[in-house]
Amino acid sequence: MRTTKPRHIESSLQIACVRWFRLQYRDLWSLLFAVPNGGHRNAVTAMVMKAEGVVAGVSDLILLVPNATFHGLCIEMKTEKGKQSELQKKWQSKVTEQGYCYEVCHSFGEFKNVVENYLLTKI
Repeated sequence: MRTTKPRHIESSLQIACVRWFRLQYRDLWSLLFAVPNGGHRNAVTAMVMKAEGVVAGVSDLILLVPNATFHGLCIEMKTEKGKQSELQKKWQSKVTEQGYCYEVCHSFGEFKNVVENYLLTKI
């Protein structure tokens, strides 16, 4: 029996969420972007990325649209049973202190609700 690895499930979920967002919010499509922090890389690539400014713990998606309460929205995608790492929790704390909204989404429905509610809170 072949099983799908949790990372691939998370990736598929994130792809579906980004596709929906880009169809639903065509005028904002480029303001939601992925941060390529995850994945396995060789040591040289990892060193180059770190020198370029990659920061461990940064959320998977960032929406650079302010609303009435926050400067922007950071979204961490997780599988149904997925949990944040300690570095992700520390980064969440730092960005929320700076006035950003941070949400963890475990499903497409949760992502959709988070985005819609966030964008409904007009400036």
